[in-house]
Amino acid sequence: MSANNQQLKIATFNVSMEGSNYLEQGQKIPTSNKLQTLLQKDDNPQIRNIAEILQRVRPDIVLLNEFDYIADANVGVKAFIRRYLNQPQQGAEAIDYPYFYIAPVNTGEPSPFDLDHDGKASGVGGDAWGFGFYPGQYGMVVLSRYPIDSEHVRSFQQLKWASMPNAQRPVDPQTQQSWYSDEEWQQLRLSSKSHWDVPVNVNGEWLHVLAAHPTPPVFDGPENRNGLRNYDEIRLWADYLNGAEAAGYIVDDQGKQGGFEQNARFVFVGDMNSAPYKSAEQSGAIRQLLDHPLVNGSYTPTSKGGEAYEKNNPHAKAFTASWKERADYVLPSKAGMKIIEGGVFWPEKSSPLFRLIKNRGASSDHRLVWLTVELTPLP
Repeated sequence: MSANNQQLKIATFNVSMEGSNYLEQGQKIPTSNKLQTLLQKDDNPQIRNIAEILQRVRPDIVLLNEFDYIADANVGVKAFIRRYLNQPQQGAEAIDYPYFYIAPVNTGEPSPFDLDHDGKASGVGGDAWGFGFYPGQYGMVVLSRYPIDSEHVRSFQQLKWASMPNAQRPVDPQTQQSWYSDEEWQQLRLSSKSHWDVPVNVNGEWLHVLAAHPTPPVFDGPENRNGLRNYDEIRLWADYLNGAEAAGYIVDDQGKQGGFEQNARFVFVGDMNSAPYKSAEQSGAIRQLLDHPLVNGSYTPTSKGGEAYEKNNPHAKAFTASWKERADYVLPSKAGMKIIEGGVFWPEKSSPLFRLIKNRGASSDHRLVWLTVELTPLP
């Protein structure tokens, strides 16, 4: 099949399949093996609803954010595919993903420092390289119906924030000193989870899935360390596209230097934790990608359920999270792809599928976002 008529549905979905989503009564700290335990059976209601949403939308390629990293795929992502996605949920047709990509993330990876300034270097929570209570919390997985070239994946888990030219180093406004000591700053990783460039072979046409999950720009103090990190995590992807000069500092975990190969198809996917406008909590950091000359940011996926969620808010139809923001994105390259349609999976209250998103416990505090694109010849 030529590129001219190949259509693809690409999605991103923060699925809330991490330990703190499955706390038992009285439990405050999540345990690292909770998701793995749940995936050994096929009866968890929240995971069944997540699977049903995927079966209803049927993306060809999807990034799942907040899917805990489980190194042994047989008891992790493969168990999810086998016990949930391969089983019809509530009348939805089963779906299979023969290909996937998983890798370690920075969340819960202990640092030796007191990064959150609470007086002790605990190695967990705010003292991990990315906020988390155990290694792999809030992980990511790419699922695909098409082959993934795992040997040529580029990951940027280890890239240091300080290596970025003009990085936004947080300053404590009370002391006017850097929030992070020089020793901390030289070791602090930029990505709160990881950044991945995952090449997918779509019937002989290549597509690079650029996946990430930048830190929320909140849960900090007046130093705004999370807000600045969110901005620079998104900036990493903009620099990645911007050619040799801008991308010179970028070195992947495999030791390869430089940015994206020019004249190739790509699509950004992920919970970017950034709205496209400035507000009290938002910097508008995602505009670095939405307005990028190589990115097609012209199409805004919407839903009627989101529109009804906060009446009289002109932004509501584009919300992708129950906390009332557009935070999740599927942004294709201008080259080699044409947007056909898209949407946010947010059924209205009158829909029989409303049960899938009726509250936080039903599935997630985020909604699946999807685009259908047509592959077109590269210039």
